[in-house]
Formats: sequence, structure tokens, C-alpha cells
Amino acid sequence: TWHSKKIPQIVRERTFSLDSPKFEAKTKLELNSVCGIECQRKLPVPSLSDLKNLLSYETVFENGTRTLTEVNVLGAGAVFDPAANTTTHKPSRKKRQIYGTDSRFSIYDKRFMTNFPFNTAVKISTGCSGILVSPKHVLTAAHCLHNGKDYVKGSKRLRVGLMKTKSRGNGRKRKGTSDGMPSFQWTRVKSTHIPKGWFKGVSGDIALDYDYAVLELKRPHKRKYMELGISPTIKMMPGSMIHFSGFDNDRSGQLVYRFCSISDESNDLFYQYCDAEPGSTGSGIYLRLKEPNKKKWKRKIIAVYSGHQWVDINGEQQDYNVAVRITPLKYAQICFWIHGNDENCTRG
Repeated sequence: TWHSKKIPQIVRERTFSLDSPKFEAKTKLELNSVCGIECQRKLPVPSLSDLKNLLSYETVFENGTRTLTEVNVLGAGAVFDPAANTTTHKPSRKKRQIYGTDSRFSIYDKRFMTNFPFNTAVKISTGCSGILVSPKHVLTAAHCLHNGKDYVKGSKRLRVGLMKTKSRGNGRKRKGTSDGMPSFQWTRVKSTHIPKGWFKGVSGDIALDYDYAVLELKRPHKRKYMELGISPTIKMMPGSMIHFSGFDNDRSGQLVYRFCSISDESNDLFYQYCDAEPGSTGSGIYLRLKEPNKKKWKRKIIAVYSGHQWVDINGEQQDYNVAVRITPLKYAQICFWIHGNDENCTRG
């Protein structure tokens, strides 16, 4: 079953105008993490004033204007889960991003590609992936838009590509052609929200915990989107497998799907060996569960794929593919960005 959690409230306190960003940072799809699993486990539980600072957020609008919104967090005391600091040790791996046999699946059949859940995957014009979370919102990774100091060059005229299938001539396909490749209907982004916890100088070692962002599209789409959920611990995970689809760089133009189990976790991150290449960064990671007495699968996004990381474990460097968990606090914030109030965000 899905595990519901008590959801704190994120309340807007003040909004300030800031200078327009320079948009000069280079897009970097691979990150170098400073704080590994051991380091993450030793981090102190943030105080309420820390949370208010980390969950305050910047919004950049299409015309280049920028604001900072300070927030208050109500009911945060009940959301910290010490059980999340459990550990499972796995053998060391040496290869990067693709571990052993490549277990990714390219989706070619347009019946799958243009239907739920695969059609919730979108392409971000800076080179990342994302996932539809409302009729006009996309969830992705913060580092696809901002390097911690400035917004990346390509985010000034940010666009989101929704999949559509190509049809040529009389609509018939020749075997061996690339007609099964998705083409994209590009939509401009009206505004972007990034948590202050992502910015350098605010969060120190825990920046990666805040590697998520929400984009508001200029025009709503008419597709089914994926529901948000709260990330359970590994032990409590329904179905035990995570799933995600994105647009990996090494399979140009293809939608790539994969699934795997999670190897380790901290309070805010999942560490896993799902095969993935840059380009799939920002994909929404979801669980699927057959609910009692229902024939269809229910799916919920419980994390955002952040990318490949070198991680310190007992003084040694190991590599993992890392995802940012949607904790009750992050659920409250993302839901608040989508709905503009917290009334729709009381159940995780």
C-alpha cells in the first residue's frame, strides 16, 4: 500500500524583487558531490530557521525578472524520520552510469510512447529531462537550470518539449526508418521555481538534497500527468522497484525507460544502479502499485533523478546514480508551487 505521511504547511511570508540573472553559467549535466552517504548520515537535523531558509525560493519569469519568496514552515516537527538512516552495503562498482549489462529499454512503439505513463516524460531545452506533474507544471532537476551561482545560458529562453510522433507522407512507415523516434512540440516556460537550498553559500554540504525545480508552462497541455507521492524508505517501498523514463544523450532522439531496485538511502537521497546517461537527468522517478480490487497500476513520483555521483564511503570513492527523494517537506513545497496554496497539499 501507499504510505501516507503528515504533510507540513509551506506558507508564503514575503516576496522581494531581485536583479535579473546574468544567465551566464554553463550547463553541467554531471555533478561532483562533496557529501557522500556517510557524510549525509552525520548531517544534523535542520532547525526550523534552517528549513525556512532552505525552502525559501527564487522565481524567474519569462521576461527575465526575478523574485525571492521567504516562507514559513508549519508542522515540520513530525516529518523527520530517523528510520530513513538505515544502511545496506553493496559490493563496489567501477563502471560509470551503465553498470554491467545495459538494462535500458528504448521505447519505439508510438502506442506506448504517446500514452501514459511514457508520455509524461518531457525534454528540457537545456539538455535534461523532466516529468509532467499538472496540466501546466513540469518537475525537473535544479542543476538543469542553475549551477548554484547563476542560471545557465539556455534557461533564459527555456522551453519544454512534449512528445509527438512523426508521420511522413501517407502515414505509412518503412521498416528501419526513424519514424518511431519522437518529435517534440515545444512550449515556452512562463516561470521557474528553485529552492534556496540549491544555491551555493546557503546549504553547504546538503545542496544536492535540493536539486529539484518546477517549471510553469506558458500554455497548459491536455495530457494525463503523473501524481506526486512521498518517498517511502527502502524497507517500506511498494513494489520494491523504481522506474523512470528520459532522453539519454547516448540514444539521441529516443525515449529510454529503465527500472531497478534502490541500493542505499539517506534522509533526502536514494542511491541506485539504474542505468542512465546524462540527458535523463531531471526525470521523475516513480513507483507503481496495483491497488487492492483494481486492475490498473497506480503510479506516483517519489524522487527526481539527479545524475551520476562519485560518493565517499568509508574514505573510498564509489559511484552511484543518485535521486532526490520527495520528502514530506519537499512534497509540501512542490505542491505549493503547483497550486499556489496549501489546501490541495494536505495528503501525501
